[in-house]
Amino acid sequence: MSAAKPGPMGGPSAEGSGPQAGALAESPAPLRDPAALAHVREVVSRSGTSFLAGMRVLAKPQREAMYAIYAFCREVDDIADEPGDRQAKLAELDEWRGEIERLYRSQPRHPIARALAGPVCDYDLPKAEFLALIDGMEMDLRGAVRAPSLEELALYCRRVAGAVGMLSIRIFGETGPAGQDLALALGEALQLTNILRDLAEDARRGRLYLPREILARHGVTARDPAAVLTDPGLADACAELAERARAGFLRARRLLAECERRRVRPAIVMLEAYERILHRLEARGWDRPEVPVRLSRLEKLWIALRHSRL
Repeated sequence: MSAAKPGPMGGPSAEGSGPQAGALAESPAPLRDPAALAHVREVVSRSGTSFLAGMRVLAKPQREAMYAIYAFCREVDDIADEPGDRQAKLAELDEWRGEIERLYRSQPRHPIARALAGPVCDYDLPKAEFLALIDGMEMDLRGAVRAPSLEELALYCRRVAGAVGMLSIRIFGETGPAGQDLALALGEALQLTNILRDLAEDARRGRLYLPREILARHGVTARDPAAVLTDPGLADACAELAERARAGFLRARRLLAECERRRVRPAIVMLEAYERILHRLEARGWDRPEVPVRLSRLEKLWIALRHSRL
C-alpha cells in the first residue's frame, strides 16, 4: 500500500499516539547536493504518481522539497511492499531510522536523505513525522493491519498519511491550526480512498485494511483477504468506509476556507483527484474490486491546470 494513502480527523497523533507538528528539536546544516536532487526528481518522474500533478502548481523550491518527501515515502513503502524476508525488511526500516537521525545531525548518507537536508532546514520539518511514517511501514510488515480495529486503522492512517500531510503543509507554508487540521483530515480521506481502490492488490499481499467493526456490522466474519473479497457483505462494508472517506473530504473542504488558498493549491488538486477516484469506485460497484479505477494522465494535468492560478 502506498504511503501516500499518501491521519484521522482530529484523531490520535503518531507517537505513543503520535508526534506533534512542530516537534523539531534538531536541524541539519543546509546541505545542497545537486546529484541527490537529481536522484529524487528521477524517482518521482518514473513513478507515474498522481502526486506529480499536484506538485506542478508549486514554486520550484517547494516542488523540489516535495519531490524529496515523495522519494522518501516511496523508498520506505517499497521496503514494506516488495517481496523479501520480513526480518531483513525490518532491519532496512531500522537503518532508515538511523539515517533520519544522521540527517538531523547533518550527516546524511543516502541520496534521498541528502536531498531532504535542505527542506528540513528551510521548512523546519519535524523529525518525528519521518519516524512516524517508518513506524507505519512497520505496522504493515508485522501484520498489524489485517482487519484492524477502527482505532488501529486510525493510528495507521495517522502514521502513513497524516505524517506526509504534516510535512507537506509546512512546505506549502500553511502552518497554523487550520492547515494542520487540513493535513490530517485530507490525509485520512486520501488513505481510505486508496484502501478502497487497492482492495484486490492488497489482498494479493495478504493484507486487509477494512476495519473489523465495519466488517462485523455487515456480516463479514472471514479474515482471509481473498475470502473477504468474495463475501456478500463486502459491498455494504465498503460503502460504509466510503462514507467515512467522503466525510473526510467534506471536512477538508471546510478547512480550506480557513486557509490561504494559494498556499494549499496542491492539497486542492489532490482532493479533487481523489474525490473523482472515490466517485468512480462507487460507480463501478464494490463487488468488482479486481477492476482497476484510475485517472488518466490528461485528467490529472487538467485538474492541476485548473488550480495553477488560484
